[in-house]
Amino acid sequence: MMSLSRRAVLAGLSLVPMHAWAQAAPMAIVESFNATLLNVMRNARQLGIRGREQTLRPAMDQAFNLPAMARISVGPPWTQLAPQDQQAIIQAFSTWSVATFANRFDNFSGERFVVEGEAALQNGDRLVQTKLVRPSDAPVQLNYLMRDFGGQWRAVDIYLTGTISELATRRAEFTGLLRQGGAPALISELNRRTATLLGG
Repeated sequence: MMSLSRRAVLAGLSLVPMHAWAQAAPMAIVESFNATLLNVMRNARQLGIRGREQTLRPAMDQAFNLPAMARISVGPPWTQLAPQDQQAIIQAFSTWSVATFANRFDNFSGERFVVEGEAALQNGDRLVQTKLVRPSDAPVQLNYLMRDFGGQWRAVDIYLTGTISELATRRAEFTGLLRQGGAPALISELNRRTATLLGG
Protein backbone atom coordinates (compact mmCIF):
# COMPACT_ATOMS: atom_id res chain seq x y z
CA MET A 1 0.00 0.00 0.00
CA MET A 2 1.14 3.53 -0.75
CA SER A 3 1.82 5.62 2.36
CA LEU A 4 -0.24 8.73 3.06
CA SER A 5 2.82 10.92 2.64
CA ARG A 6 3.54 9.42 -0.76
CA ARG A 7 -0.10 9.83 -1.76
CA ALA A 8 0.20 13.49 -0.84
CA VAL A 9 3.30 13.87 -2.98
CA LEU A 10 1.61 12.29 -5.99
CA ALA A 11 -1.49 14.38 -5.47
CA GLY A 12 0.66 17.49 -5.44
CA LEU A 13 2.06 16.58 -8.84
CA SER A 14 -1.28 17.16 -10.56
CA LEU A 15 -1.20 17.59 -14.31
CA VAL A 16 -2.84 20.10 -16.59
CA PRO A 17 -6.29 18.84 -17.73
CA MET A 18 -6.25 17.00 -21.04
CA HIS A 19 -8.39 19.58 -22.84
CA ALA A 20 -5.95 22.31 -21.82
CA TRP A 21 -3.00 20.29 -23.15
CA ALA A 22 -4.75 19.81 -26.48
CA GLN A 23 -5.07 23.56 -26.95
CA ALA A 24 -1.75 24.59 -25.38
CA ALA A 25 1.02 26.31 -27.33
CA PRO A 26 4.40 24.55 -27.62
CA MET A 27 6.09 26.74 -25.02
CA ALA A 28 3.27 26.23 -22.52
CA ILE A 29 3.47 22.44 -22.94
CA VAL A 30 7.21 22.45 -22.27
CA GLU A 31 6.79 24.75 -19.26
CA SER A 32 4.17 22.43 -17.75
CA PHE A 33 6.31 19.36 -18.38
CA ASN A 34 9.34 21.05 -16.84
CA ALA A 35 7.26 21.92 -13.78
CA THR A 36 6.39 18.24 -13.37
CA LEU A 37 10.05 17.30 -13.80
CA LEU A 38 11.07 19.79 -11.14
CA ASN A 39 8.49 18.46 -8.68
CA VAL A 40 9.68 14.93 -9.35
CA MET A 41 13.26 16.02 -8.65
CA ARG A 42 12.24 17.73 -5.41
CA ASN A 43 10.46 14.59 -4.21
CA ALA A 44 12.83 12.09 -5.83
CA ARG A 45 13.84 10.20 -2.70
CA GLN A 46 10.34 9.96 -1.29
CA LEU A 47 8.91 8.79 -4.61
CA GLY A 48 11.70 6.36 -5.43
CA ILE A 49 12.41 5.18 -8.95
CA ARG A 50 9.01 3.50 -9.35
CA GLY A 51 7.13 6.52 -8.01
CA ARG A 52 9.03 8.83 -10.35
CA GLU A 53 8.24 6.52 -13.26
CA GLN A 54 4.53 6.41 -12.38
CA THR A 55 4.36 10.19 -12.04
CA LEU A 56 6.25 10.94 -15.24
CA ARG A 57 4.37 8.47 -17.45
CA PRO A 58 1.15 10.54 -17.85
CA ALA A 59 3.15 13.77 -18.11
CA MET A 60 5.26 12.33 -20.92
CA ASP A 61 2.22 10.88 -22.68
CA GLN A 62 0.80 14.41 -22.78
CA ALA A 63 3.98 16.33 -23.63
CA PHE A 64 5.53 13.88 -26.14
CA ASN A 65 4.25 11.88 -29.09
CA LEU A 66 6.02 8.70 -28.08
CA PRO A 67 4.66 6.54 -30.94
CA ALA A 68 5.94 9.10 -33.46
CA MET A 69 9.30 9.18 -31.68
CA ALA A 70 9.53 5.40 -31.93
CA ARG A 71 8.85 5.54 -35.67
CA ILE A 72 11.40 8.31 -36.19
CA SER A 73 14.01 6.43 -34.16
CA VAL A 74 13.61 3.29 -36.27
CA GLY A 75 13.65 5.27 -39.50
CA PRO A 76 12.97 3.81 -43.00
CA PRO A 77 12.84 0.15 -41.83
CA TRP A 78 9.65 1.00 -39.90
CA THR A 79 7.41 0.53 -42.95
CA GLN A 80 8.77 -2.98 -43.47
CA LEU A 81 7.88 -4.17 -39.97
CA ALA A 82 4.75 -6.16 -39.24
CA PRO A 83 2.01 -4.18 -37.42
CA GLN A 84 2.36 -6.29 -34.28
CA ASP A 85 6.10 -5.61 -34.23
CA GLN A 86 5.47 -1.89 -34.67
CA GLN A 87 3.10 -1.89 -31.68
CA ALA A 88 5.53 -3.88 -29.56
CA ILE A 89 8.35 -1.46 -30.39
CA ILE A 90 6.16 1.53 -29.52
CA GLN A 91 5.31 -0.05 -26.16
CA ALA A 92 8.91 -0.95 -25.35
CA PHE A 93 10.23 2.41 -26.57
CA SER A 94 7.65 4.39 -24.57
CA THR A 95 8.31 2.48 -21.35
CA TRP A 96 12.06 2.85 -21.79
CA SER A 97 11.75 6.60 -22.48
CA VAL A 98 9.79 7.16 -19.26
CA ALA A 99 12.23 5.02 -17.27
CA THR A 100 15.13 7.03 -18.69
CA PHE A 101 13.65 10.30 -17.41
CA ALA A 102 12.79 8.72 -14.04
CA ASN A 103 16.38 7.55 -13.69
CA ARG A 104 17.96 10.76 -14.99
CA PHE A 105 16.06 13.23 -12.79
CA ASP A 106 16.66 11.55 -9.45
CA ASN A 107 17.64 14.34 -7.07
CA PHE A 108 17.27 18.04 -6.34
CA SER A 109 20.01 20.53 -5.45
CA GLY A 110 18.32 23.84 -6.16
CA GLU A 111 17.96 23.40 -9.93
CA ARG A 112 15.45 25.33 -11.98
CA PHE A 113 14.24 25.29 -15.57
CA VAL A 114 14.27 28.41 -17.72
CA VAL A 115 12.36 28.60 -21.00
CA GLU A 116 14.36 30.96 -23.20
CA GLY A 117 12.19 31.19 -26.27
CA GLU A 118 10.44 29.53 -29.17
CA ALA A 119 11.50 29.51 -32.82
CA ALA A 120 9.40 28.58 -35.85
CA LEU A 121 11.10 26.24 -38.31
CA GLN A 122 10.59 26.19 -42.07
CA ASN A 123 8.73 22.85 -42.01
CA GLY A 124 6.18 24.17 -39.51
CA ASP A 125 7.76 22.61 -36.42
CA ARG A 126 8.68 24.74 -33.42
CA LEU A 127 11.85 24.62 -31.33
CA VAL A 128 11.37 25.48 -27.66
CA GLN A 129 14.69 26.42 -26.08
CA THR A 130 15.17 25.70 -22.37
CA LYS A 131 17.96 25.44 -19.83
CA LEU A 132 18.34 23.43 -16.66
CA VAL A 133 20.13 25.87 -14.38
CA ARG A 134 22.29 24.18 -11.76
CA PRO A 135 23.65 26.19 -8.79
CA SER A 136 26.97 24.38 -8.59
CA ASP A 137 27.53 23.45 -12.23
CA ALA A 138 27.17 24.74 -15.77
CA PRO A 139 23.60 24.95 -17.12
CA VAL A 140 22.35 22.20 -19.44
CA GLN A 141 20.68 23.22 -22.70
CA LEU A 142 17.57 21.15 -23.50
CA ASN A 143 15.74 22.14 -26.68
CA TYR A 144 12.41 20.48 -27.52
CA LEU A 145 11.38 19.91 -31.13
CA MET A 146 7.60 20.36 -31.19
CA ARG A 147 5.26 19.16 -33.96
CA ASP A 148 1.58 19.85 -34.63
CA PHE A 149 -0.52 16.67 -34.69
CA GLY A 150 -3.99 17.79 -35.74
CA GLY A 151 -4.01 20.82 -33.49
CA GLN A 152 -2.12 19.16 -30.63
CA TRP A 153 1.51 20.15 -30.20
CA ARG A 154 3.79 17.40 -28.95
CA ALA A 155 7.55 17.00 -28.59
CA VAL A 156 9.16 14.59 -31.05
CA ASP A 157 12.82 15.09 -30.17
CA ILE A 158 15.12 16.62 -27.57
CA TYR A 159 18.41 18.30 -28.42
CA LEU A 160 20.90 17.84 -25.60
CA THR A 161 23.37 20.70 -25.20
CA GLY A 162 21.17 22.39 -27.79
CA THR A 163 22.41 20.45 -30.82
CA ILE A 164 22.64 16.69 -30.15
CA SER A 165 19.46 14.95 -31.32
CA GLU A 166 18.45 12.11 -29.01
CA LEU A 167 16.52 10.43 -31.82
CA ALA A 168 19.47 10.60 -34.21
CA THR A 169 21.61 8.89 -31.57
CA ARG A 170 18.96 6.26 -30.98
CA ARG A 171 18.50 5.59 -34.70
CA ALA A 172 22.14 4.63 -35.03
CA GLU A 173 21.73 2.14 -32.18
CA PHE A 174 18.38 0.80 -33.37
CA THR A 175 19.64 0.25 -36.93
CA GLY A 176 22.35 -2.05 -35.64
CA LEU A 177 19.94 -4.02 -33.46
CA LEU A 178 17.44 -4.44 -36.30
CA ARG A 179 20.17 -5.69 -38.61
CA GLN A 180 21.36 -8.20 -36.03
CA GLY A 181 18.04 -9.68 -34.98
CA GLY A 182 15.10 -7.77 -36.40
CA ALA A 183 12.28 -6.39 -34.25
CA PRO A 184 12.68 -9.04 -31.49
CA ALA A 185 16.27 -7.94 -30.87
CA LEU A 186 15.28 -4.27 -30.58
CA ILE A 187 12.32 -5.01 -28.31
CA SER A 188 14.41 -7.28 -26.09
CA GLU A 189 17.16 -4.66 -25.75
CA LEU A 190 14.71 -1.87 -24.89
CA ASN A 191 13.05 -4.07 -22.25
CA ARG A 192 16.45 -4.98 -20.83
CA ARG A 193 17.43 -1.32 -20.55
CA THR A 194 14.15 -0.48 -18.87
CA ALA A 195 14.59 -3.23 -16.28
CA THR A 196 18.11 -1.98 -15.55
CA LEU A 197 16.98 1.62 -15.14
CA LEU A 198 14.12 0.64 -12.83
CA GLY A 199 16.31 -1.67 -10.81
CA GLY A 200 14.63 -4.85 -12.01
